[in-house]
Amino acid sequence: MSHSPVSPGAHGDTEVLRLLAARLAAGRGPGRHDDGHRLALVVGGGGMRGAYAGGMVHALADLGAAGLFDEVWGSSAGAFVGTALVLGHGADAARIFGDDMACREFIDPRRFGTRRPMVSLDHLLDHILVESRPTDWSSLVTSPVPLRVLVTRAGDLTPHVLTDLPDGAGWKAAMRATATIPLLAGPPVRIGDDEWIDGSVGDPLPVARALRGGATHVLALMTRTADELTAPPADARVPLWARSLDRLAPGLGRMAQDSARHGECLSLLTDAAHPDRRGAHLLTLTPHRSTGVRGLTTDRAKVTAAARVGYRTVSEVLAPPIAA
Repeated sequence: MSHSPVSPGAHGDTEVLRLLAARLAAGRGPGRHDDGHRLALVVGGGGMRGAYAGGMVHALADLGAAGLFDEVWGSSAGAFVGTALVLGHGADAARIFGDDMACREFIDPRRFGTRRPMVSLDHLLDHILVESRPTDWSSLVTSPVPLRVLVTRAGDLTPHVLTDLPDGAGWKAAMRATATIPLLAGPPVRIGDDEWIDGSVGDPLPVARALRGGATHVLALMTRTADELTAPPADARVPLWARSLDRLAPGLGRMAQDSARHGECLSLLTDAAHPDRRGAHLLTLTPHRSTGVRGLTTDRAKVTAAARVGYRTVSEVLAPPIAA
């Protein structure tokens, strides 16, 4: 195995690249790989930072790698990006952030503290994903590549996985739940007997869950640069919305700021001997540079640039070994 410290571009095990190349050469379709391995794609979230992951998924699709995975995991924005890959909408995964979501109809800080959510999931689910980027949620029911969506139970803030849902309505509800932060994006979403909120609150990057679920190889797409993962931001003030969340439930504000919680999984991402790895192969891709995008950024130029950075990151790391 070949490992390197966390650095812009790639960190981890080149065995993941070898498996991707072998599967591409074999030419088998999604869900038909019989090489004895289980390859998981884990997509990080973070609101509009998801543009980086969107660009990465676009590059995976262009490289012909969209059907090489046995399962796809995602929290919050990462679940939406993962859905795009599973449904064959790789290009849309990148374009939707800059073209459709970087606007006040979707995110408007002036709505904070009013009866209208600052982040309008209604606009995303009932307008963008119906008119601009039509999405057939029922296609996830029969997808040969299962989607695993992380949500957080509102009552005790524990993470759970939603998968194998019976119909499109259930999948749409799951996607709303994984992106819902109280005060910012509306009330908890009831599915079954429980109420659920943003998956990133409970688990912003479910790499450990994928490994515990039997994945032998994991490709993890991050939405923060190596510097952002290993060093606190220059402006480390707790935002007003996070302080307000803490008044609802102590600790919820910090948990919702998944920048702090990404740091908790760094040892898993960087240490090949980590007990949760148990001999599995893990490759992590981070944006090679920052464009200044944060969770609630609506600067279209920055968001579009982030998608380009993500695309280039994956192309430069994966294209040479896959094409070899």
